[in-house]
Amino acid sequence: MTQLSRLLAPGRRGFLAGLAITAGSLALPRGLAAQEGPKQGGTLRYGMNDGSQTETLDPAGWATVTTGVAFNGALCNNLVELLPDGSIAGDLAESWSSDEAAVRWTFVLRKGVKFHDGRPFTAEDARQSILHHMGEGSTSGALAIVEQIADVAVEGEDLVFTLSAGNADFPALLSDYHLSIFPAREGGGIDWESGIGTGAFKLVSFEPGIAISLVRNPDYHKPGLPHFDALEIINIPDSTARLNALLTGEVDVIEDVDIRNIAMVEGNPDLKVVRTPSLRHLTFDMNCKVAPYDNPAVRKALKLAIDRDDILQKVFLGEGEKGNDTPVARIMPYFSETPPQHQYDPEAAKAILSEAGLDGVTVDLSVAESAFPGAVEAAVLFKEHAAKAGITINIVNEADDGYWDNVWLQKPFNASDWYGRVTLDWLFATSYTSDAPWNNTGFNNARFDELQKAARTELDQAKRAAIYAEMQQILHDDGGVITVAFVSWRLAMSANIGHGPMGGILPGDNHRAAERWWRLDA
Repeated sequence: MTQLSRLLAPGRRGFLAGLAITAGSLALPRGLAAQEGPKQGGTLRYGMNDGSQTETLDPAGWATVTTGVAFNGALCNNLVELLPDGSIAGDLAESWSSDEAAVRWTFVLRKGVKFHDGRPFTAEDARQSILHHMGEGSTSGALAIVEQIADVAVEGEDLVFTLSAGNADFPALLSDYHLSIFPAREGGGIDWESGIGTGAFKLVSFEPGIAISLVRNPDYHKPGLPHFDALEIINIPDSTARLNALLTGEVDVIEDVDIRNIAMVEGNPDLKVVRTPSLRHLTFDMNCKVAPYDNPAVRKALKLAIDRDDILQKVFLGEGEKGNDTPVARIMPYFSETPPQHQYDPEAAKAILSEAGLDGVTVDLSVAESAFPGAVEAAVLFKEHAAKAGITINIVNEADDGYWDNVWLQKPFNASDWYGRVTLDWLFATSYTSDAPWNNTGFNNARFDELQKAARTELDQAKRAAIYAEMQQILHDDGGVITVAFVSWRLAMSANIGHGPMGGILPGDNHRAAERWWRLDA
């Protein structure tokens, strides 16, 4: 058991006291005193790799690091905030409490907060921002959370949630990056189109898939924050171009530096690489509702027809942990081993297909570099591995732009990059229960759904752990996810960017990079 998994083991401390998933103390640039603290001023220029021309300011559809860092983490605030150590703190809510059944939750809201246009933040703004994700026909990424809410009401100046069933983890769920707060409209709904939030930065311009520009909010409700005067998000899908932008000083930080360029970056005294342990996992997802993946034998054969060790060494140069076809990282509370470890065994895969009456299988695998770093190279290796099992994989190279709108959740076999979630309930309800809004594998298992509902209200830690262990085993045995690897967030940045310990549940310091970081040369 790793140090992090020991720290996060169920029962070690209360969930709301926090999940500790951080990088620890990180060294400041060479020649600068370690005790030098945050400075005010300057611009953070952030090079992203997943921006899309179909992106909007509507929080229901946010699905990329670009929208998370720019909109959820800089433009807006949630009722609660995910801190770098994984714990939950009040943001637009000062405090909260519940009844003994964890069904009725009362949130005391922060007073004196203003939207960027000067309007005061009220409980009705928060109420309408939650309702925006609810209702018939909602396709929000937060649907799995808001479906638990039977009613949300304003009582005096407080916001009161009534859940359909108790959930002791409910406050943590409100940190979901889709649940950002926008101004309420008269008559109902929210005004997301104007780009007015309560966050540390105000929107200047938004060119979907190209660039986002923001400036410091002088009336921000957190004293002394943010440190930067401005934030620029620049979309650079090509990894080489992204690195060149960092080397030439056009940007200060880039997402997902190519693993093969790390030594060069680390050898440059003006740059640094920051790795943050995370829940991030890279997968090839099969839709269990679509032929041939609706056949359990095909799913099992494909899981045995991929050599994860080969991909880890050749694509990720050993930086990662081999997956075993569940989405649960070893450092998560309630992680459970799911035997057997799926090892590369083309003969066993071929035998499984033969027993099912299949003389080989041909499938199309949709990939793009924006799916996850190294996705195309990993798919090429998978194709070679699977051929020895009598499986033909046709690689479909999709366009980087629009991949998350046109391929993910659309094509039956595709590459995917998952953040993970703060709790297993949240993770499963978002992506693996039969009614999950982001069920990319089309998984539909009655026992799995039954267990998920039972775990949500189970307060006995040992019983809850047993339930989650069975759910993980079901996914391993019967699910449509091929988990290639669990990896850390990996940033390359200028040595002039200062920061504290970084959060690793979400990318970009739990999306709060613009608010928490600073320039050492300001």
